[in-house]
Amino acid sequence: MEWWEAVILGVIEGLTEYLPVSSTGHLLVAQDLLGIGTEDGDAWQAANAFAICIQAGAIVAVLGLYWQRVKQGVRGMLGPLGIGPGDEAGLRLSINLVVAFMPAAIVGLAQDKVFDGWIERNLFNAWTIVAAWLVGGVAILAVAYWKRGKSGDEHKGSDLDALTLRMALTIGFIQCLSMMPGTSRSLVTIVGGVLVGLHIAAAVEFSFLLGVITLLAATVYKAREAGPLMINEYGWPPMIIGSIAAWLSAVIAIKWMVSYLKKHGMSIFGYYRIAIAFVVGALLLAGVIDARTPE
Repeated sequence: MEWWEAVILGVIEGLTEYLPVSSTGHLLVAQDLLGIGTEDGDAWQAANAFAICIQAGAIVAVLGLYWQRVKQGVRGMLGPLGIGPGDEAGLRLSINLVVAFMPAAIVGLAQDKVFDGWIERNLFNAWTIVAAWLVGGVAILAVAYWKRGKSGDEHKGSDLDALTLRMALTIGFIQCLSMMPGTSRSLVTIVGGVLVGLHIAAAVEFSFLLGVITLLAATVYKAREAGPLMINEYGWPPMIIGSIAAWLSAVIAIKWMVSYLKKHGMSIFGYYRIAIAFVVGALLLAGVIDARTPE
């Protein structure tokens, strides 16, 4: 992998990880266009591991931008242990995040260990991504329409402090849908937050914080499983360059998204998903992109 290819993949990862447009879908298409990991076996496994491990940069971006919330959660967990003054709201937030994380952790381990990675073996292909982009785009527009019809304002809803364990668990189960490539973890958790009663800003913040735990777990798991193969294939420099590019672009994407959603709704992401589904679908039909699932 050339350094500029690592930059391209890192920028794509950072820009799309926290936007509800699917970073996995964008990275798989980009890798195909760049000719990275198009062979079966070890080459594809290394490319898949690279796409997951550069998420570390996006994780650092959220930790920096939401450091106050992160510190609040840490204080909340340390308080009952007698370390520091504690924080009741922070403890509730931490518990809610753990509860929301557990369904994806259990289902993810089950599909990998019990079902031998069935999703990766059968659904990691361009047509699945196109379908998920299209369905997700329609879902965003439908939820925005439903929210406006219900309250007259899709920005109305509860603050993050009002999140209950039941609401958090519901978001957690909805997050499991993001295992389908092209779906977008951010999309399903933000929409899930809105559906359980949070306003968009609160749903986005919880989605970002939940993403730190979920992405960190996925990164550590994939690094342990396929990290040596990835380093043997590409070396350390592309990994470092890709992670830095992901960090910088994620900071830009997160700041833009938060600012945009203060004045607008999520509809723009729905239209984008539908548009890119048609564009990539056309490239598939033209034979520019390979539709196969690597063995």
